[in-house]
Amino acid sequence: MLDLANTLPNDGCRGALAGRVFRPDLDGPSVVAVREAGVFDVTRSFPTMTDLTEADDLAAALRAADGERLGDVNDLLANTVPDRRDTAKPWFLAPIDLQVIKASGVTFAISLIERVIEEKTKGKPEAAAVIRAEIDSLCGSDLKTLVPGSPAAMRLKEVLIAQGAWSQYLEVGIGPDAEIFTKAPVMSAVGTGMDAGVHPLSSWNNPEPEVVPFVSSRGAIVGAALGNDVNLRDVEGRSALLLGKAKDNNASCAIGPFLRLFDDTFTYEDMTRCEVTLAITGEDGFHSELVARMADISRTPKDLVGQMINANHQYPDGVVLFLGAMAAPTEDRDVKGAGFTHKVGDIVSVASPPLGRLVNRMKTSDACPPWNFGVRDLMRSLARRGIG
Repeated sequence: MLDLANTLPNDGCRGALAGRVFRPDLDGPSVVAVREAGVFDVTRSFPTMTDLTEADDLAAALRAADGERLGDVNDLLANTVPDRRDTAKPWFLAPIDLQVIKASGVTFAISLIERVIEEKTKGKPEAAAVIRAEIDSLCGSDLKTLVPGSPAAMRLKEVLIAQGAWSQYLEVGIGPDAEIFTKAPVMSAVGTGMDAGVHPLSSWNNPEPEVVPFVSSRGAIVGAALGNDVNLRDVEGRSALLLGKAKDNNASCAIGPFLRLFDDTFTYEDMTRCEVTLAITGEDGFHSELVARMADISRTPKDLVGQMINANHQYPDGVVLFLGAMAAPTEDRDVKGAGFTHKVGDIVSVASPPLGRLVNRMKTSDACPPWNFGVRDLMRSLARRGIG
């Protein structure tokens, strides 16, 4: 069940919250402002989320935008859950359209260690515990305080090479260059309340809770949402060249619940101090809960964004960047030593007080609704409404 209490930020609609809604009456999506008074269609002011993130004084512009009231926030949230949806009424989508969906990897010590484990085990979970202990004995807490590319990081690199423990993941984890890759195609993300997908051939996989900054074409971080970068550990563990297959599958990218723009209620500094809770509840009675802090990130969001968008690479429609897995469930679920993997029906929640709660039900990717509304459809929908 989705409602105000388990979706909105801790201060409700006090911040500048933007989202997207599918309108059956228009047979297409609209950009909306999420306010205490309800959900308002502001598409005539901002035809796309990209237009919103390119505006001057974004939060003020969103608050000032007029538009048709589509209903109460609670009513649209309740109608977003597919099993309970009245398809004649509007429902929420992921708060992103034309922005490119990028992701950075191994930016937290925990994710760095787990990536090294995937590589060393060749995607076999039963060997993970032994290798996790070996890596921890070599690196320990040093990884949490190392500045990537620093002299201290380079000295650790030399030690690890001498010990035969070097990895391509350590290269991007403590070296000068960040790992930044394309997570999913434009407009393929699912939003809160939607089913999220795991490839049916995967037997070792997990959610990756992340903070997702929205970045304008000028490289400015303008706000943030929450994300779940669904990952196939067995596939990427077999070969890093299978990253695309491990990361990019139908419904494997979740973003939401809303975009919160920076203003006096939520700043860049507030984003860097976010605490994020990952909760997983299975139909088999399994429950896991982890808390992670943005303060533990090894590279600043501005550094990551600067490595992504610059004179060498532009994004004219803007870009969102998953900042890296903040936590990963590792406890055994069924078989001792086999670690965690998803089961169909898992409810995954990614929550942070200033950003709200993103929740998805896990299915296999082929069982999730197919992605069939792309950029061409969006342009045609706006044209039918006389919006351009």
